[in-house]
Amino acid sequence: MRLARRSSLPGFSLTLGITLTWLSLIVLLPLAALTLRPWELGIAGLWHSLTEPRVLAALRLSFGAATLAAAINVPLGLLIAWVMVRYRFPGRGLADSIIDMPLALPTAVAGISLTALFAPKGWIGALLTPLGIKVAYTPLGVLVALIFVGLPFVVRMLEPIILDLPADAEEAAATLGATRLQTLWRVTLPALAPTLLAGFGAALARGVGEYGSVIFIAGNMPMVSEIAPLLIVIRLEQLDYAGAAALGVAMLLLSFAILLVINRLQRWLIRT
Repeated sequence: MRLARRSSLPGFSLTLGITLTWLSLIVLLPLAALTLRPWELGIAGLWHSLTEPRVLAALRLSFGAATLAAAINVPLGLLIAWVMVRYRFPGRGLADSIIDMPLALPTAVAGISLTALFAPKGWIGALLTPLGIKVAYTPLGVLVALIFVGLPFVVRMLEPIILDLPADAEEAAATLGATRLQTLWRVTLPALAPTLLAGFGAALARGVGEYGSVIFIAGNMPMVSEIAPLLIVIRLEQLDYAGAAALGVAMLLLSFAILLVINRLQRWLIRT
Protein backbone atom coordinates (compact mmCIF):
# COMPACT_ATOMS: atom_id res chain seq x y z
CA MET A 1 0.00 0.00 0.00
CA ARG A 2 1.47 3.33 -1.09
CA LEU A 3 1.49 6.06 1.49
CA ALA A 4 0.66 9.64 0.45
CA ARG A 5 3.53 12.07 0.68
CA ARG A 6 3.30 14.36 3.64
CA SER A 7 4.38 17.97 3.48
CA SER A 8 7.47 18.87 5.48
CA LEU A 9 5.55 21.89 6.81
CA PRO A 10 3.16 21.04 9.65
CA GLY A 11 -0.42 22.13 9.04
CA PHE A 12 0.33 23.15 5.45
CA SER A 13 -3.20 22.56 4.14
CA LEU A 14 -4.79 24.50 6.98
CA THR A 15 -2.42 27.45 6.73
CA LEU A 16 -2.73 27.54 2.93
CA GLY A 17 -6.53 27.59 3.22
CA ILE A 18 -6.46 30.39 5.78
CA THR A 19 -4.03 32.39 3.64
CA LEU A 20 -6.09 32.07 0.47
CA THR A 21 -9.32 32.89 2.33
CA TRP A 22 -7.79 35.99 3.91
CA LEU A 23 -6.26 37.07 0.60
CA SER A 24 -9.64 36.71 -1.09
CA LEU A 25 -11.41 38.78 1.57
CA ILE A 26 -8.98 41.70 1.70
CA VAL A 27 -7.70 41.79 -1.90
CA LEU A 28 -9.66 39.81 -4.47
CA LEU A 29 -13.22 40.70 -3.42
CA PRO A 30 -12.57 44.48 -3.17
CA LEU A 31 -10.80 44.40 -6.53
CA ALA A 32 -13.67 42.47 -8.08
CA ALA A 33 -16.18 45.00 -6.72
CA LEU A 34 -14.04 47.88 -7.99
CA THR A 35 -13.77 46.31 -11.44
CA LEU A 36 -17.49 45.54 -11.82
CA ARG A 37 -18.91 48.84 -10.55
CA PRO A 38 -17.88 51.07 -13.52
CA TRP A 39 -19.82 48.90 -15.99
CA GLU A 40 -23.01 50.40 -14.60
CA LEU A 41 -22.21 53.35 -16.86
CA GLY A 42 -22.10 51.22 -19.99
CA ILE A 43 -19.25 51.28 -22.48
CA ALA A 44 -20.08 54.76 -23.80
CA GLY A 45 -20.54 56.20 -20.32
CA LEU A 46 -17.32 54.57 -19.10
CA TRP A 47 -15.35 55.99 -22.02
CA HIS A 48 -16.86 59.44 -21.49
CA SER A 49 -16.09 59.31 -17.76
CA LEU A 50 -12.42 58.46 -18.35
CA THR A 51 -11.77 60.83 -21.25
CA GLU A 52 -13.03 64.03 -19.65
CA PRO A 53 -10.32 66.73 -19.88
CA ARG A 54 -10.33 67.12 -16.10
CA VAL A 55 -9.75 63.38 -15.61
CA LEU A 56 -6.96 63.21 -18.18
CA ALA A 57 -5.24 66.24 -16.62
CA ALA A 58 -5.43 64.66 -13.16
CA LEU A 59 -4.01 61.36 -14.43
CA ARG A 60 -1.18 63.14 -16.24
CA LEU A 61 -0.27 65.04 -13.11
CA SER A 62 -0.45 62.03 -10.78
CA PHE A 63 1.54 59.65 -12.96
CA GLY A 64 3.87 62.28 -14.40
CA ALA A 65 4.79 63.78 -11.03
CA ALA A 66 5.13 60.34 -9.43
CA THR A 67 7.46 59.18 -12.22
CA LEU A 68 9.60 62.32 -12.05
CA ALA A 69 9.74 62.19 -8.24
CA ALA A 70 10.81 58.53 -8.32
CA ALA A 71 13.49 59.34 -10.90
CA ILE A 72 14.84 62.12 -8.67
CA ASN A 73 14.72 59.89 -5.59
CA VAL A 74 16.90 57.20 -7.20
CA PRO A 75 20.20 59.17 -7.33
CA LEU A 76 19.32 61.09 -4.17
CA GLY A 77 18.48 57.89 -2.31
CA LEU A 78 21.66 56.22 -3.58
CA LEU A 79 23.77 59.10 -2.29
CA ILE A 80 22.10 59.07 1.14
CA ALA A 81 22.24 55.27 1.46
CA TRP A 82 25.92 55.21 0.45
CA VAL A 83 26.83 57.84 3.04
CA MET A 84 24.79 56.13 5.78
CA VAL A 85 26.41 52.74 5.13
CA ARG A 86 29.99 53.60 4.24
CA TYR A 87 30.68 56.51 6.62
CA ARG A 88 30.54 57.17 10.35
CA PHE A 89 29.92 60.75 11.46
CA PRO A 90 28.46 62.65 14.44
CA GLY A 91 24.67 62.68 14.39
CA ARG A 92 24.41 59.60 12.20
CA GLY A 93 21.70 58.10 14.43
CA LEU A 94 19.63 61.28 14.18
CA ALA A 95 20.04 61.37 10.41
CA ASP A 96 18.98 57.73 10.20
CA SER A 97 15.80 58.53 12.14
CA ILE A 98 15.03 61.55 9.96
CA ILE A 99 15.08 59.33 6.86
CA ASP A 100 12.10 57.40 8.22
CA MET A 101 10.16 60.53 9.21
CA PRO A 102 8.00 60.58 6.03
CA LEU A 103 6.89 57.03 6.87
CA ALA A 104 6.11 57.81 10.50
CA LEU A 105 4.33 61.13 10.03
CA PRO A 106 0.61 61.12 9.27
CA THR A 107 0.30 62.18 5.67
CA ALA A 108 -1.88 65.17 6.55
CA VAL A 109 0.78 66.42 8.98
CA ALA A 110 3.42 66.03 6.28
CA GLY A 111 1.29 68.01 3.83
CA ILE A 112 0.67 70.83 6.30
CA SER A 113 4.38 70.97 7.18
CA LEU A 114 5.44 71.15 3.53
CA THR A 115 2.87 73.84 2.84
CA ALA A 116 4.11 75.90 5.78
CA LEU A 117 7.68 75.62 4.47
CA PHE A 118 7.03 76.30 0.78
CA ALA A 119 4.15 78.79 0.98
CA PRO A 120 5.04 82.28 -0.31
CA LYS A 121 5.61 83.43 3.29
CA GLY A 122 7.15 80.17 4.51
CA TRP A 123 10.78 79.68 5.47
CA ILE A 124 11.79 78.28 2.08
CA GLY A 125 9.02 79.82 -0.03
CA ALA A 126 9.99 83.31 1.10
CA LEU A 127 13.47 82.73 -0.34
CA LEU A 128 12.17 81.33 -3.62
CA THR A 129 9.45 83.88 -4.27
CA PRO A 130 11.86 86.76 -5.14
CA LEU A 131 13.44 84.41 -7.69
CA GLY A 132 10.08 83.88 -9.35
CA ILE A 133 9.78 80.29 -8.15
CA LYS A 134 6.43 79.33 -6.69
CA VAL A 135 6.17 75.88 -5.13
CA ALA A 136 3.06 75.76 -2.98
CA TYR A 137 -0.30 75.54 -4.81
CA THR A 138 1.35 74.51 -8.09
CA PRO A 139 2.30 71.20 -9.79
CA LEU A 140 5.81 71.80 -8.45
CA GLY A 141 4.39 71.47 -4.94
CA VAL A 142 2.96 68.07 -5.90
CA LEU A 143 6.43 67.02 -7.05
CA VAL A 144 8.05 68.18 -3.80
CA ALA A 145 5.51 66.24 -1.71
CA LEU A 146 6.04 63.05 -3.72
CA ILE A 147 9.81 63.33 -3.42
CA PHE A 148 9.39 63.70 0.33
CA VAL A 149 7.21 60.60 0.78
CA GLY A 150 9.08 58.39 -1.71
CA LEU A 151 12.70 58.93 -0.67
CA PRO A 152 12.72 56.50 2.32
CA PHE A 153 11.69 53.58 0.09
CA VAL A 154 14.76 54.00 -2.11
CA VAL A 155 17.16 54.52 0.80
CA ARG A 156 15.95 51.56 2.84
CA MET A 157 16.04 49.23 -0.17
CA LEU A 158 19.60 50.21 -1.05
CA GLU A 159 21.18 50.15 2.41
CA PRO A 160 21.34 46.33 2.91
CA ILE A 161 22.60 45.81 -0.65
CA ILE A 162 25.37 48.39 -0.24
CA LEU A 163 26.23 46.85 3.14
CA ASP A 164 26.72 43.44 1.49
CA LEU A 165 28.49 44.86 -1.56
CA PRO A 166 32.03 43.42 -1.62
CA ALA A 167 34.81 45.96 -1.76
CA ASP A 168 37.11 43.63 -3.70
CA ALA A 169 35.79 44.69 -7.09
CA GLU A 170 36.18 48.38 -6.27
CA GLU A 171 39.72 47.83 -5.00
CA ALA A 172 40.60 45.81 -8.10
CA ALA A 173 39.27 48.57 -10.36
CA ALA A 174 41.34 51.16 -8.47
CA THR A 175 44.41 48.93 -8.77
CA LEU A 176 43.92 48.74 -12.53
CA GLY A 177 43.89 52.54 -12.73
CA ALA A 178 40.16 53.23 -12.92
CA THR A 179 39.00 56.57 -11.63
CA ARG A 180 36.30 56.79 -8.96
CA LEU A 181 33.75 57.81 -11.60
CA GLN A 182 34.69 54.84 -13.79
CA THR A 183 34.46 52.50 -10.79
CA LEU A 184 31.03 53.87 -9.93
CA TRP A 185 29.75 53.56 -13.50
CA ARG A 186 31.22 50.17 -14.42
CA VAL A 187 31.41 48.32 -11.10
CA THR A 188 29.10 49.74 -8.44
CA LEU A 189 26.04 50.80 -10.43
CA PRO A 190 25.66 47.51 -12.36
CA ALA A 191 25.60 45.64 -9.03
CA LEU A 192 23.00 48.02 -7.63
CA ALA A 193 20.89 48.38 -10.79
CA PRO A 194 18.16 45.81 -9.89
CA THR A 195 17.71 47.37 -6.44
CA LEU A 196 17.68 50.88 -7.87
CA LEU A 197 14.92 49.81 -10.23
CA ALA A 198 13.00 48.21 -7.36
CA GLY A 199 13.34 51.41 -5.34
CA PHE A 200 12.11 53.41 -8.32
CA GLY A 201 9.07 51.17 -8.57
CA ALA A 202 8.29 51.42 -4.86
CA ALA A 203 8.59 55.22 -4.86
CA LEU A 204 6.47 55.43 -8.02
CA ALA A 205 3.74 53.22 -6.55
CA ARG A 206 3.65 55.29 -3.35
CA GLY A 207 3.53 58.55 -5.30
CA VAL A 208 0.70 57.57 -7.64
CA GLY A 209 -1.67 56.82 -4.77
CA GLU A 210 -0.51 59.55 -2.38
CA TYR A 211 -3.26 61.82 -1.12
CA GLY A 212 -2.83 63.35 2.34
CA SER A 213 0.59 64.94 1.89
CA VAL A 214 -0.32 66.35 -1.54
CA ILE A 215 -3.72 67.99 -1.23
CA PHE A 216 -2.56 70.74 1.12
CA ILE A 217 0.42 71.87 -0.94
CA ALA A 218 -1.11 71.26 -4.38
CA GLY A 219 -3.82 73.91 -4.28
CA ASN A 220 -6.18 71.44 -6.00
CA MET A 221 -6.99 73.62 -8.99
CA PRO A 222 -8.81 71.62 -11.69
CA MET A 223 -6.75 71.12 -14.86
CA VAL A 224 -3.69 72.54 -13.07
CA SER A 225 -2.79 70.96 -9.73
CA GLU A 226 -5.58 68.46 -9.08
CA ILE A 227 -4.40 64.86 -8.53
CA ALA A 228 -6.36 61.77 -9.53
CA PRO A 229 -6.93 60.46 -5.95
CA LEU A 230 -8.55 63.79 -5.05
CA LEU A 231 -10.81 63.54 -8.09
CA ILE A 232 -11.92 60.10 -6.89
CA VAL A 233 -12.85 61.60 -3.51
CA ILE A 234 -14.74 64.42 -5.22
CA ARG A 235 -16.76 61.94 -7.27
CA LEU A 236 -17.57 59.95 -4.15
CA GLU A 237 -18.80 63.10 -2.43
CA GLN A 238 -21.02 63.72 -5.45
CA LEU A 239 -22.39 60.16 -5.06
CA ASP A 240 -20.91 59.25 -8.46
CA TYR A 241 -19.71 55.86 -7.25
CA ALA A 242 -19.46 54.33 -10.71
CA GLY A 243 -17.39 57.27 -11.97
CA ALA A 244 -15.09 57.07 -8.96
CA ALA A 245 -14.67 53.33 -9.48
CA ALA A 246 -13.93 53.89 -13.18
CA LEU A 247 -11.11 56.29 -12.33
CA GLY A 248 -9.85 53.85 -9.70
CA VAL A 249 -9.77 51.02 -12.24
CA ALA A 250 -7.89 53.23 -14.71
CA MET A 251 -5.27 54.05 -12.08
CA LEU A 252 -5.05 50.38 -11.11
CA LEU A 253 -4.47 49.22 -14.68
CA LEU A 254 -1.92 51.95 -15.42
CA SER A 255 -0.03 51.21 -12.19
CA PHE A 256 -0.07 47.47 -12.89
CA ALA A 257 1.28 47.98 -16.41
CA ILE A 258 4.10 50.23 -15.19
CA LEU A 259 5.07 47.89 -12.35
CA LEU A 260 4.97 44.92 -14.75
CA VAL A 261 7.44 46.64 -17.06
CA ILE A 262 9.67 47.53 -14.10
CA ASN A 263 9.53 43.93 -12.84
CA ARG A 264 10.52 42.58 -16.26
CA LEU A 265 13.42 45.04 -16.50
CA GLN A 266 14.55 44.05 -13.01
CA ARG A 267 14.58 40.35 -13.92
CA TRP A 268 16.52 41.13 -17.10
CA LEU A 269 19.11 43.09 -15.12
CA ILE A 270 19.48 40.23 -12.62
CA ARG A 271 20.05 37.70 -15.44
CA THR A 272 22.62 39.89 -17.12
